[in-house]
Amino acid sequence: MMYSMELTDELQKQVDMGIPGTDILHGELKWLMKEAEEQLEMAQEVEDQTEEAIDSMERKYWEGQLDGLSHVYALTYALAFAINERTKKNG
Repeated sequence: MMYSMELTDELQKQVDMGIPGTDILHGELKWLMKEAEEQLEMAQEVEDQTEEAIDSMERKYWEGQLDGLSHVYALTYALAFAINERTKKNG
């Protein structure tokens, strides 16, 4: 899956509306994780049917994708809370 450096119209609209970047990223990551979960499920079904090594590699790929996305998703929470705390302290 290739990612473009250009924002989709929907993401650009969110930027133009002044939505914080961490919130935009959080929402986009939810969609990417959902897609990765669906791909992982399909890859697991294929692997279960074929028991081929190549299909195991596909499953492992999607497991890795989902793990990576999950880590970044959790980081968006940590950043949002840290930013919120900083804002509270600085009034």
